[in-house]
Amino acid sequence: MSRTHVHGFLRRLKASPSGAVFNPWWQIDEENDIDARSPGIRRKHLAVYLRERLGNARLAIVGEALGYRGGHFSGIPMTSERMLLGKQPDIVAALCKRRNVLQHADASARRAALQIIAGIKPHRTSKPGVCADGFSEPTATIVWGALLKIGLLPDEFVLWNAFPWHSFDPHRGALSNRMPNKSEQLCGSPVLKAFLELFPCPQIVALGKIAEAQLKQVGVNAECVRHPASGGAKLFRQQIARIVR
Repeated sequence: MSRTHVHGFLRRLKASPSGAVFNPWWQIDEENDIDARSPGIRRKHLAVYLRERLGNARLAIVGEALGYRGGHFSGIPMTSERMLLGKQPDIVAALCKRRNVLQHADASARRAALQIIAGIKPHRTSKPGVCADGFSEPTATIVWGALLKIGLLPDEFVLWNAFPWHSFDPHRGALSNRMPNKSEQLCGSPVLKAFLELFPCPQIVALGKIAEAQLKQVGVNAECVRHPASGGAKLFRQQIARIVR
């Protein structure tokens, strides 16, 4: 797979459903984005994220849908803006610890600090007045923290959502989440298939039962782990460690 394949994949994301669905790579959040450049920044974040994992990722974790605290502003699934900007202390510490382990294994190696994306300097897209350090998503923090602790490098796993866009509650506005309905889930299936073609990882894991069902609809019987939300963090960490190790 090449840069051309990633570009084609990004174009697929343009065809999001109408209604209470936000497309972070092609739409502007008029109320919460810094300015009109925000969708382009998010596209660049995602493009670099995907390219750095092509041919390297051996694990794909698929969640249910993009969240407003995560990919809505970062442009990267299960990755918050605060993490991307290096303002999430526990994730920064985990990245540095993993770098130090690698350096200890090869004393002659000089390694720069590991990054979620290394090819560019990330930029925030949410207004500082909305959330000073950028939004932080608990699920993103737990998933990244667990995978780094297991010993994976950032480019050895790739995160995605069966419904790739952000479905929100129209009564509560863009800063809310809701489960995609059946017709919306169907719209996400072709993108999910394209993602799995882009990343034919030997290990594919569903984050929760809803993601597991959507993977089955595209012909993939993935291992399912407990979603970290609602008290599921401990079990998620145990299950993902068992699968990866």
